Amino acid sequence: MTSIQRLLYFLTLHRTGLAVCMVSLGALLFPVLDDNPYTLGLSHLVAINTLVVLGLNLFIGYAGQISLGHATFFGLGAYGSAIISTTWAVSPWLSLILVALCVALLALVIGIPVLRLSGHYLAMATLGLNFVVYTILIQWDEVTGGPSGFAGIPALSCADFVFDTPVRQHYLLWAFALGAMLLMLNLVRSGVGRGLAAVAGDEIAASSLGVNTQAAKVKIFVLSAVLASLAGSLFAHSFGYISPDTFGIFASTDFVIMVVVGGMGSIWGAAFGAAFLTLLPEWMDIFDTYKDLVHGGILVLVLMFLPQGLVTGLMDMLKIRWALRRHNASA
Repeated sequence: MTSIQRLLYFLTLHRTGLAVCMVSLGALLFPVLDDNPYTLGLSHLVAINTLVVLGLNLFIGYAGQISLGHATFFGLGAYGSAIISTTWAVSPWLSLILVALCVALLALVIGIPVLRLSGHYLAMATLGLNFVVYTILIQWDEVTGGPSGFAGIPALSCADFVFDTPVRQHYLLWAFALGAMLLMLNLVRSGVGRGLAAVAGDEIAASSLGVNTQAAKVKIFVLSAVLASLAGSLFAHSFGYISPDTFGIFASTDFVIMVVVGGMGSIWGAAFGAAFLTLLPEWMDIFDTYKDLVHGGILVLVLMFLPQGLVTGLMDMLKIRWALRRHNASA
């Protein structure tokens, strides 16, 4: 085996770890290369959306379910942590943890009956949940601030070190996002992940092989809800202000579009979809007026020409071309 072949074998064997290291290095160097507060603010949104979409991608792409209401858990995490830490003067870290546990319990209570549904019925049930929570955020103004939003949310801190600058918040948020990415990459390669893939493929066949399909779906639903809650809490404590519009039905559909565009069942695709659709409005002035139309158009085009998603579809095309080239070279 030549040195080039050894190198290629090493890169193939450790491609996941090397990719994570490269992304981590990029996140580490980004504030050094560009410390503009506006650019860092966009980076914060990408990290937060990645955290939400990673969990949702696990639920849609691996468990084979659909949720049109994940902004519910995103909003509960943001408002719950903001209210507890501001109104009741509880530590922001403790608020984040308490809210995540409450959201996990809520997702468990909701998931047990709701996940007996499937297809359009499940989508409508989660959409209805989002509508109920959004209405509460609007109407309960003495607690949530109503349409005016909730301000004065304290920043997270460790002893005397406060995450109150864009650079510090960048490292905090990307630490959470990359940690969640590592968790998802390990999870989907474990026995649990293979069981989920079986559920997504055929629930009856998976059940016949000993997979508790109902329990698996509920567990993943709870995990994805907790990740969304953590993202909401980080959003609130990083930006210091939240409003109900951020957590409405259109936010839930945006999260689903991020999953579909990036590639269902692809961890890297989920991260790409979150980054792509978060940054796209900054590249196109038309988004100021036609945001929902452009999002819908992108979704339709991807489903028509790359139904596996951009990242998954392009990778599959490259693998096919590489295989054909090697076949022609050996022929």
